[in-house]
Amino acid sequence: MVFAAALFAQQEHQYTQFMYNKLLINPAYAGARGVPSVTAIYRNQWIGFKGAPQSALASFNSPFLSKRVGVGVTLSHQSIGLQRDFHMSLAYSYDLVAGENFSFRVGIMASLRSLGIAFSDAQPNTGGDPSLGDSRVNDFYGNVGAGIYGTVGDQFYFGFSVPRIYSNAIGYVNNNTVLIAKEYQHYYATLGGILPIADDINLMPAILLKYVNNAPFDADINVNLDIRKKFTAGLSYRLGGDGPGESVDLLAFWQATPQFGVGASYDFGLSSLKDYNAGSIELLVQADLKKRTKKMSNPRFFM
Repeated sequence: MVFAAALFAQQEHQYTQFMYNKLLINPAYAGARGVPSVTAIYRNQWIGFKGAPQSALASFNSPFLSKRVGVGVTLSHQSIGLQRDFHMSLAYSYDLVAGENFSFRVGIMASLRSLGIAFSDAQPNTGGDPSLGDSRVNDFYGNVGAGIYGTVGDQFYFGFSVPRIYSNAIGYVNNNTVLIAKEYQHYYATLGGILPIADDINLMPAILLKYVNNAPFDADINVNLDIRKKFTAGLSYRLGGDGPGESVDLLAFWQATPQFGVGASYDFGLSSLKDYNAGSIELLVQADLKKRTKKMSNPRFFM
């Protein structure tokens, strides 16, 4: 009430099991698995902390007419406090190389986002608060994004993407003269691979780098161990927060059948918020809607 200041923060959703969820941030991943595939994730962040983020996502991607062409759709919802964020995106990718041991896909995406405030869940005092006064309760914002995604043999993958290129102005007051918020470009880079260490045992490192202007550089660093292409377990470390990092995460994935798998993760907080919540959990389901050919021998984690 004494002073005013501008705040900068990451605006995109985040998931610990990012290695199974590449389509959300990179349209070039569409069709890369080689078969129609469905993924669903639920995340409950900072359990016990009132108003903490909760998010859910469902996505579908598949080759289309040709192995070189991929399409995808993503639907997601996130709630933080009274804010409600609904997001839908359509992705298209094309494999420029499509070699036997190398693939290089480029992708574009169009997205529609609905941002609103659930006033029915609270009794706000609007006096003197421009964000609750004349501003719109719910609005829609369109955007476009782009990315690249490549694989090298059966061992490595890499990607780079910007899911939202255009900087939308979010909410005006006082006859559209005072800007309340603005979207900024978020830049993502991914890198991962499969390193055989014994018969039917693979080490699977992966990293997700995240950057947005005016916010600290962030990264998720993961190492998983795959056993017989049936069970995967590992650890992740997330930078950020005001401690030695944001969190240390446990991950597990079970390939129940060749076409169906389930996963889960639990985040142990490292920042000062750890004293006020019971960690974060994620649940994941992934299903291929068509059997893979014998040539597609990569573990599901890789693709």
